[in-house]
Amino acid sequence: MDQRVLMKGNEAIAEAVIQAGCLHFFGYPITPQNEINAYMSKRLPRLGGTYLQAESEIAAVNMLYGAAAAGIRAVTSSSSPGISLKTEGISYMCGADLPGLIINVQRGGPGLGTIQPSQADYFQATKAPGHGDLKILVYAPNTVQEMVDVVFTAFDLSDKYRVPAMLLADGILGQMMEPVQFPDQKPDIPAKPWATNGTKGERAPNIINSLYLVATELEDKVRERFVRYGEIEANHSQAENYLTDDADVLLVAYGASSRVAKRAINAARNQGIKAGMLRPVTLWPFPKKQLEAAAKNAASILTVEMSMGQMVEDVRLALPDRKVQFYGRTGGVIPTPEEILEQIKALGGGVK
Repeated sequence: MDQRVLMKGNEAIAEAVIQAGCLHFFGYPITPQNEINAYMSKRLPRLGGTYLQAESEIAAVNMLYGAAAAGIRAVTSSSSPGISLKTEGISYMCGADLPGLIINVQRGGPGLGTIQPSQADYFQATKAPGHGDLKILVYAPNTVQEMVDVVFTAFDLSDKYRVPAMLLADGILGQMMEPVQFPDQKPDIPAKPWATNGTKGERAPNIINSLYLVATELEDKVRERFVRYGEIEANHSQAENYLTDDADVLLVAYGASSRVAKRAINAARNQGIKAGMLRPVTLWPFPKKQLEAAAKNAASILTVEMSMGQMVEDVRLALPDRKVQFYGRTGGVIPTPEEILEQIKALGGGVK
């Protein structure tokens, strides 16, 4: 597509997945991501792809495992409680070095919580998306267009490094409508000589496995995997700077919270307070170097989230010698620009 079209966030994600060369979807309905399922159910059969509503979230993620093992691009999507059920399968995918895309359109928790938007799955996505020594790519877009863009990047890097990727959105971004444009190019999907897609009598059989009964063999495999993780950290962290060059008060926010924070920053600037924002686009790898550079001359630092404070821990780890303040709303409550502006004003004359 070479023109902009008005689309709901969830539907734009689904179309981006298809445009990125993924025609195989396995899911289970849960609010607020149901439009992804609905869109895929209409589009994929017409394209010769696979839409399968599994009997559970656990079944869906294991179908993703199987499809990825066969060397094809595949996706599953859910919302917070459903992702919790998928974490075992995500761990198996990491242990088998399989690519694939997991979409989480977050809702409030813990437990069933609420269907309102939240950012309280940060820890789960970045620290414990499954058991064991593992990492997954985590992208946190803040517009419908960026959700489209990161789908392509996530698939490409997932394939390159054989690491699952997660798109971490929330109910606001999933439900809002904005104009988007899709890349006018075909996806470049790499060959996957490791896949279990039949030998055709031309090679030895491939085996996909995450079980190692000899401890030293597993240790060697995990160490090799962390070499790849190190390459990702060194080369693929992403962040956006907004008015950070002269900022006295630096905000750190991602996803939907960053949109609210941006309005508060503009209001602060109108009142003579030099505020700015570092917005992580990748939550793992976390953009430590970009944050260090943005915070270098700021007098005060404020992290804003729709949670009780999760990303703030990574901000403090990246800036160990700085005092980092936090402001958040949780349970599905969205902070207002006015609330954040009051926090900025309170820090306007802050000290390093």
